[in-house]
Amino acid sequence: MINIQLLNFVSVSVFGMVLSASFCDILWTRKKAAAMLGSIAGILLLQGVIYFWIGMDGAEKLYPFVTHIPLTAALCILNRACLWPTISVLTAYLCCQLRRWLALLIAAVFSGGSVMQYIAELAMTLPILLILIKFIAPAVRSVSHYPVSLQCRFGVVPAIYYGFDYLTRIYTNLLLEGVLVAVEFMPFVCSAAYLFFVVRTTQERQILSRLEQTQAILNLQVRQAVREIAALRESQEKTSTYRHDMRHHMQYLSSCIENGQLKQAQGYIQEIYSGIEADKVTVFCENEAANLIFSAFARRAEKSGIKMRIKAQIPRVIPVSETDLCVLLSNALENALHACRERGDGEQAEMIEITMYEKKGNLFLQIINSCDDEITFDNDIPITNRPGHGIGVRSICAIVEKYGGIYTFSAGEGQFILRISI
Repeated sequence: MINIQLLNFVSVSVFGMVLSASFCDILWTRKKAAAMLGSIAGILLLQGVIYFWIGMDGAEKLYPFVTHIPLTAALCILNRACLWPTISVLTAYLCCQLRRWLALLIAAVFSGGSVMQYIAELAMTLPILLILIKFIAPAVRSVSHYPVSLQCRFGVVPAIYYGFDYLTRIYTNLLLEGVLVAVEFMPFVCSAAYLFFVVRTTQERQILSRLEQTQAILNLQVRQAVREIAALRESQEKTSTYRHDMRHHMQYLSSCIENGQLKQAQGYIQEIYSGIEADKVTVFCENEAANLIFSAFARRAEKSGIKMRIKAQIPRVIPVSETDLCVLLSNALENALHACRERGDGEQAEMIEITMYEKKGNLFLQIINSCDDEITFDNDIPITNRPGHGIGVRSICAIVEKYGGIYTFSAGEGQFILRISI
């Protein structure tokens, strides 16, 4: 029986060490594999010395010091990190309980006693190890790329179980003696872990849902921006066509005048003039997309009786994509127009002042517009509880953050100021 117990002791040691290594995200070169095999052999040799010196009970009590600590140190060196190798060793120790519990179940069913338990553990060691390495280890290794907080959260249960097992089963007999606090501790941990998991999963799912909704809205705005740019380009081309066909217009007007059809000539002139003015794109800068957007919003502001001053020095090529520029400017100017329309009381003209320029590879934008003084901020970002509003601000923030830029929102004395640097 001693020989079977010793063989089982060695097999579970190899099981745990190989599984710990498989849980670590290490690029296994020949040199690293040889170093790992050497570490396993050294640990097994140290275990043998301890076993023949003080016996099985003493070897179990010193197991963390002669096995887990040296193993963790070796994996830390190979992985060039400390946290995840430690969690890998704790997780592998937890997985060792799979073979132990299944063996206990078999021994209980067949009334085989401790000998059958050891034989069952030995028989299941290799199959369980291969299953864990093939199907579980890849998922465990992927957690090592998550943030440190999530890695620690992942390692809490293995760490608690590790301490519980040694304190209640190896160093004391609290579990075997049936002390209720010890017996009920792990069910308590499972319950707490489950509840925490449910709460965190719900919170993360809500955050993901909000992000998906925001992303859907952003995608819609990008598609709308592309359509707006295309429509404005089409209008500009239409205006160019009017100018190109001016010779034909003149011939027609000359014919009307010669035939005394002055009213018809005047109507035709007014029709052409209205079409050209409606589609005219004012040149504010060298950037075509910015000109199209500024022109469209300038016409909307004029129709609403809002003064819009634009000072732009934007080159043809800028560090922002055309669609992102359209979404950024469209949302910012839409919000400014909306604020001016809401505030309009007829006592004073509402104003929007736009300053935009490029300098040393950075794009700067400032928009100052009239607004109500009652604006709510959350973490220096304006918010609103009105349905359908607030998306524009989130879109602006998302695009600026995409390029690693900065933004500021401020309000006071009847003015709202947006500053962006990308």
